[in-house]
Amino acid sequence: MAMPTLLDIAKANAADAAIGLIDEAAKAHPEITMGAARTIPGTQYKTLVRTGLPTVAFRNANEGSAVDKAAYENRLVETFILNPQFEVDKAVADAYVDGWEAYLALEADGQMEAALQKLAAVFYYGRGTGGDAKGFPGLLAAYDSTNMVVDAGGTTGDTGSSLWAVKFGPKDVQWVYGQNGELSMPDVETVRLTDGSGNPYTGYRSELTAYPGLQVGSVYSISRIKKLTADSGKGLTDALIATLLSKFPVGRRPDVMLCTRRSLEQLRSSRTATNATGAPAPIPTEAFGVPIAPTEAILNTEALTL
Repeated sequence: MAMPTLLDIAKANAADAAIGLIDEAAKAHPEITMGAARTIPGTQYKTLVRTGLPTVAFRNANEGSAVDKAAYENRLVETFILNPQFEVDKAVADAYVDGWEAYLALEADGQMEAALQKLAAVFYYGRGTGGDAKGFPGLLAAYDSTNMVVDAGGTTGDTGSSLWAVKFGPKDVQWVYGQNGELSMPDVETVRLTDGSGNPYTGYRSELTAYPGLQVGSVYSISRIKKLTADSGKGLTDALIATLLSKFPVGRRPDVMLCTRRSLEQLRSSRTATNATGAPAPIPTEAFGVPIAPTEAILNTEALTL
């Protein structure tokens, strides 16, 4: 079943100024274009997560059985303010060959692309290196680093990378957009600006406002291959992916695996070396029936301690 995404939310809220920008800029960000999304009225909510099942057993006639119950916990999901702003010299914009509207459209497109890059990075790294200290907690803070991880064994410091296997959905991983999914870019204003010396000049100004967050509903919604490096024998392979997929319970599979272009090339190269003809393998798009999507948001410079 298809799930709503950020673009769907923008369309539903009639955020006309943002729709075209999202559609164009988000193409390079599979975390956003493929990820399920929902809106909430405010900026946070609590979600009930089942952390354990009750114990059940057969019993003999005329014999009782122990009473048990499932274990639950409340988790707080929060959204955070994303508010890129831009100001440009009116004289510069007015002098643009295609007019000031076209000049500001270029600037707005750059702002949207930068915002989506930030969202995609925080999706993985949260408030750590590679993310944003004032952003929402990402996958690194949410995954089970004991049971839902495969170590590729890379040893060269700060050259690590990861592959993430993600299951999207209301009970799994989904984007959350607060304030009823506000994603606004108001009309451009003509304002008074000042230079570094405090001298005034006239400019154009606008901004983008959104309240993004991330929900991870289960420890079985995400898994990771870590320490993928360029060291010999420490890159991405089908064997590592198979081990990763074995971490998911029977009947539960991720919707997509996300990795860098470097990791994808390592996987392609490993397939070339093992195929029957020795001919170059095509760029991989799946493994064991699970799609693989390259992303620019995962780093090739991760610390091996992550």
